[in-house]
Amino acid sequence: MTIRLLPEGVVNRIAAGEVIERPASVVKELVENALDAGASRIEITVEDGGRTLVRVSDDGEGIAADELALALARHATSKLADDDDLLAIHSLGFRGEALPSIGAVSRLAIASRRKGADAAYEITVEGGDIAPIRPAARARGTELIVSDLFFATPARLKFLKSARAEMLAIGEVVDRLAMANPHVGFVLSSDGRIARRFEPDHEPGGLARLAAIMGPAFADNALAIDAQREGIRLSGFAGVPTEHRASAQHQYLFVNQRPVRDRLLQGAVRAAYQDLVAGGRHPMLALFLSIDPHEVDVNVHPTKAEVRFRDAGLVRGLIIGALKSALAGAGHRASSSVSEAALGAFRPEGGRPDGGAGRQLPLAVHGGGTSFYSRPHSPPPRGLAESAAAFQSPHHAAPRDDAAMGEAADAAPLGHARAQVHGTYIVAQTTDGLVIVDQHAAHERIVFERMKAALDNGGVKRQMLLVPEIVELDQAAIERVAERAGELGELGLVIERFGTGAMIVREVPALLGQADVQSLVRDLADELAELGHAVALKEKLGEICATLACHSSIRAGRRLSAPEMDALLRQMETTPHAGQCNHGRPTYVELKLTDIERLFGRR
Repeated sequence: MTIRLLPEGVVNRIAAGEVIERPASVVKELVENALDAGASRIEITVEDGGRTLVRVSDDGEGIAADELALALARHATSKLADDDDLLAIHSLGFRGEALPSIGAVSRLAIASRRKGADAAYEITVEGGDIAPIRPAARARGTELIVSDLFFATPARLKFLKSARAEMLAIGEVVDRLAMANPHVGFVLSSDGRIARRFEPDHEPGGLARLAAIMGPAFADNALAIDAQREGIRLSGFAGVPTEHRASAQHQYLFVNQRPVRDRLLQGAVRAAYQDLVAGGRHPMLALFLSIDPHEVDVNVHPTKAEVRFRDAGLVRGLIIGALKSALAGAGHRASSSVSEAALGAFRPEGGRPDGGAGRQLPLAVHGGGTSFYSRPHSPPPRGLAESAAAFQSPHHAAPRDDAAMGEAADAAPLGHARAQVHGTYIVAQTTDGLVIVDQHAAHERIVFERMKAALDNGGVKRQMLLVPEIVELDQAAIERVAERAGELGELGLVIERFGTGAMIVREVPALLGQADVQSLVRDLADELAELGHAVALKEKLGEICATLACHSSIRAGRRLSAPEMDALLRQMETTPHAGQCNHGRPTYVELKLTDIERLFGRR
């Protein structure tokens, strides 16, 4: 076959396919140009999901009349320095491909008035054919109108989704760019209706802009992030672990104000939250990484959504360390949305204050920390009994004075126990409401954090069993556990083969206290089957420790005395991440007195 050069029009349409995938790509490129031009207000108008019209208007620096035609030439840009250093990029755009690519597949009109110029001028291009420049009416800045997108490449139209789906993609593009530029005002209109309006936010951190996009619940449950390491700064906000979603859609990551979807950054976020969020759930956050442009390569893909770091390990370590520090500093804090969901469940149907046919608050509380059910009492797990100053039988708990309890609650964020419901939930009174605690989930987190701390401080202390426990297992499970016996020993569990079809446990982690050894070993055997042989247990320490902690914690259905319940509350207040269990579920729900009064029509 004969080799030949493709016509320029065909080359431009091929190149456009890399940059302009859908209407959202057009919006992204044009808004980024407006931001690079120093715009303080950007208005975006779309019709039919961007198929028939995309208009972007800004009040930026504008384009000089004698440069309008050059702006439509391939690889013509004002955003690179004279030395053309691709590692010194301080703008969002730099390739010089967006406008010629859009012009190659649509009808494009550009009207612009350069700052300080006497008049505005306009240029149009249709399917790559450029018309002469002519005068236009415009006060300042630039307006670009893209009509009949992909009319020059009709095959591409077949791959577009519905107008609604394309509009959702456009909205996401605008959201991300608005997050990165809170000082800029944005207005997005679709088919004559305003879809988004963001007024400039000049407050430090831009939390108001983030809340406008991610919802007010995010602002209520966000932890400020601000950390630096070797010239790299990470700032932004991260939600507490119990404020999570079913997808990573609400994780926004930026590098030098550029929205990116980078696997390294996403992996660092997963690592920071790995012990705190349930599988299949994703925390909400917006993180902004500021780094020397020479230390990051943004010239990886035409869409500029991927980046490469010179020192990826340094960046990953900064993100994980900053997030873990902020999460640890949050202590026992849980998401306010947990309480809002609880109130929604308690609220009577139809909103009738008298309850009507709706649900009633399922609590009938006796004073004095008395349990509701008479069950055989079992010894408290190790650690909890030590925290209780004295052990009182729940049948003889001394009544408490409400005034005294109110004063004591001032120094106790989670209040003081007043009752135990169904042998599972602790009801505590705080200064301005009440707290309902899942005793098993809460103690599970406490044991988990103690185990991690013990490992960091030289290893888990072991306790020899007076009577070794023999556990019967199938042969495959025995092989899996025996192969990992050395690693399990480092975690405090001493186990070895015992004849045929069984293993013997001689020592357990001292933190486990009264653990169900039989169930523990069987669950660990199943866990090892999922991990396989290649992964070291220390690499999956979170999963292993969570399993150990789960079997050592206070079980649902076990009665606790008033001192035991208060001891658990005090431990929660001093334990990192106590607002959620090892599986990511909340450990307590807090109801403010004002909310409770609304339920009963008192407000």
